[in-house]
Amino acid sequence: MIRIVLTFLAMAWLSVMVLAPVVIVLFAGLSAGVGAWWSAINDEETRTSVALSLKIAAIVVPCNAVFGIAAAWALARFRFPGRALLLALLDLPLSVSPVVSGLVFVLLFGAQGWFGAWLQAHDIQIIFAIPGIVLATAFVTLPMVARELLPLLESQGEDAELAARTLGASGWQTFWLVSFPRMRGALAYGVLLCTARALGEFGAVSVVSGHIRGQTDTLPLHVEILHNEYHFQAAFAAASLLLLVGVATLLLRRLQTPESAH
Repeated sequence: MIRIVLTFLAMAWLSVMVLAPVVIVLFAGLSAGVGAWWSAINDEETRTSVALSLKIAAIVVPCNAVFGIAAAWALARFRFPGRALLLALLDLPLSVSPVVSGLVFVLLFGAQGWFGAWLQAHDIQIIFAIPGIVLATAFVTLPMVARELLPLLESQGEDAELAARTLGASGWQTFWLVSFPRMRGALAYGVLLCTARALGEFGAVSVVSGHIRGQTDTLPLHVEILHNEYHFQAAFAAASLLLLVGVATLLLRRLQTPESAH
């Protein structure tokens, strides 16, 4: 009886917190029909915001993937001074509010920031421009790949790699032929998570972007603008694109085998 009650409560909570928002977004986005939904997402400003979000993700995700592999490898395979500090820094983006991280970038690179005068003197603009959005997005998505790879590398151990070295393989050969194939599943999922978070990031990007329409508005910021201007159907139509990204991430995750996912 207790099991049935707990299962019911869990399903009810998931329905309220997960399924209800999904249904509301889809219903509101399609409330005026498929034609209106298509017109909303095919709008020039919406297409521009989607293109910018994809551009930011295309820059951030590969960088965080390379960093994630290097960081996870170092933390799993070596013991060195500062290891605990590196672990703490890796978790920092998860514990700091994205809005706060955005403000930190403004304090560093804004017109009145620590490096503001130097940047202006060299005609370099970071805040209220694409470089600022890239930095803010990279910071909030920094742990995604590394945190997927680290438990896997720790659980696998070093036996296969030590055997490869004993047989004469170089460091690079050991990595590419032995280590990398065993981490591809976790790496793929980490990249998926990083991509989904990069496309959907709002807080940090909102602070550093300046909300310049057609220039620095990513898709989440464009949804906010449409909502604030009372274009509710268009806002939910644009939001449905982000929803589709989340659903696609879950489906791709499910397509992975348990061995490759973990």
